[in-house]
Amino acid sequence: MPKSAPKTVPKTASKAKASREPAVFPAPDHDHDQCSTDAMATAEAMCAERGQRLTPIRRKVLATLLASHKPLGAYEIIDRLAPKGPRPAPITAYRALEFLRENGLVHRIESRNAFVACVNNHAVGDLVVFLICEHCGAVGEAPSAAVAAELKTAARAAGFQPKAPVIEISGVCAHCQQHERS
Repeated sequence: MPKSAPKTVPKTASKAKASREPAVFPAPDHDHDQCSTDAMATAEAMCAERGQRLTPIRRKVLATLLASHKPLGAYEIIDRLAPKGPRPAPITAYRALEFLRENGLVHRIESRNAFVACVNNHAVGDLVVFLICEHCGAVGEAPSAAVAAELKTAARAAGFQPKAPVIEISGVCAHCQQHERS
């Protein structure tokens, strides 16, 4: 398995996605089955184009993460896989997560020591801004081109090469704020 993934998602993979970008926080009543199906189709197309295998365990781990928009720890993933078959060894789950991370299909939420499926079409090394709802636990991936440009400029000026440009912001999502008001 190669250590360095291509920098962008292939065009054929992006065609598997809906034509519009997903919402930062999908509405609670969004078509989650379609959302998951689109993300899995993107993952399959990307792996096929790169000549990589989305093995059954990798597919199951990704499907488990796609089942919600909330981050899951490795052992939570293992527990959710167990009812559908034999309980995978932790190293098996971690290897699947490593492959999925290296290929931009999942992100690690450092503050939660957990993982979330990536449903956005961005380059593997792009800055990612996570908005983490403290009430419902949902994680939104916000567009961040302007923030990325500013941070790249600051990093270059300092002679610094970012390895994993991620920003995590905790707060309350619009859906929870609206629910609190009603």
